[in-house]
Amino acid sequence: MASQPLSSTPARTSRLPGRFARLPELAGPGFLPLGLFARLPLAMLTVGTLTLVTAVSHSYAIGGMAAGAVGIGSALGAPVLGSLADRAGQRIVLLVAAVINTLAVAGLLAAAYITPGYAGVADAAGVLVAAFLAGASCPQVGPMARVRWMALTTRNLSPGPAGVKRSVAANRADLDTALSYEGTADEITFVLGPALVGVLASVVAPWLPLALAAVMTITLVPAFAVHPSQRAVVPAPRKATAGVGVSVEEGTRAAGPRRKRWAAAVVAVPVVAMVCMGTFFGATQNALSAFSAQYATAEIAGLLYAVMGLSSAVAALSVAFWPQRFTLASRWVVAALAMSVLSLLLLLPAGIWPMIFVLLVLGIPVGPVMVTVFSIGGVVAPAGRMATVMTALASGIVAGTALGSYLAGQLAETQGAGAAFMVSMAAAAGLLLLGAVTSLVMKRQPQA
Repeated sequence: MASQPLSSTPARTSRLPGRFARLPELAGPGFLPLGLFARLPLAMLTVGTLTLVTAVSHSYAIGGMAAGAVGIGSALGAPVLGSLADRAGQRIVLLVAAVINTLAVAGLLAAAYITPGYAGVADAAGVLVAAFLAGASCPQVGPMARVRWMALTTRNLSPGPAGVKRSVAANRADLDTALSYEGTADEITFVLGPALVGVLASVVAPWLPLALAAVMTITLVPAFAVHPSQRAVVPAPRKATAGVGVSVEEGTRAAGPRRKRWAAAVVAVPVVAMVCMGTFFGATQNALSAFSAQYATAEIAGLLYAVMGLSSAVAALSVAFWPQRFTLASRWVVAALAMSVLSLLLLLPAGIWPMIFVLLVLGIPVGPVMVTVFSIGGVVAPAGRMATVMTALASGIVAGTALGSYLAGQLAETQGAGAAFMVSMAAAAGLLLLGAVTSLVMKRQPQA
């Protein structure tokens, strides 16, 4: 995606205290709350589908399959939406996705209650198809917001080498702040979403969370789609520029096979890293269910997991204040190393309160790793493919969560919570390895 200023007036320096006060000036009024709450339906969809279908079918298996269908649909549909946004622009893609998703969720609600019986998987085919469509069409507000921040923080560079250097430094600080906020917003919604589903389903009815999600999608997502910040991101031309007067296609041919291999490697690595991150999340969730069942009840696993989300969200905000000389690759390695070491503590607690302490500490490096991987994804994204890369990173988390849940569930069933936590440790180690690979690859980056 290319960027263009929202107006011809240069961005003014914030007079408000704190780095985060700069964000409303960059994006315009209303963007922060819109971007936060418009992504809440995505956080409610999987758990809401699981709750509804399980309650109606009286089958954990069918409920789990329906939730899995949502995850598969989201993992496959998100990059498609991102690619369409790169070509046609965010506004039209988000508006169409909001309408289709609202209809798909309504279809899911209807299929869940209209189906005459759930004697087997065949009887639930309509529900599974509707769940898949709901996941595939869910608007990707979080990745689209990150694309907007990247466009907004790379405009209005001052002319001249010295001026460019100063502007790039300031823009880097703004982007770090914006992506730190986005990481925290993700953590908040993915803790608040399931909690809201649980409260509404238990107090009122199991259909209410999905109905509320549909209402929020059809109202908040269009408002986000048409927000003036979307003008900063324009569809990429057929031959986006890789430099002054040089197309990406021409630049790639001139650079030769070495640059092609480097470009493929640096894009693939953060996507695989997000699969590892999702695996860590999914495995930890399932392992905590098995752990909490030993010392209390399995239902408190969500509360335990929220503790890690809390410290992760706060730590994600702190990235905005890290020194710029601390490079992205170094941040990834250091934070992933801390995450790998601290994940070993998951094997030690023999009670709920010790586990709460471990999760609180373990969440500290999680947020910075996520923020850093998204930042690197923005750096290495090919010209005109920013939304595709951002949505691919988000899809990696979804796919990894499903993988981690499956692996940890199998181990928890046969060998207990300790074995399930080993999946979390392996995922953290994978993030560390990929961070080291990224550091080496970026050091050897061929010049454009």
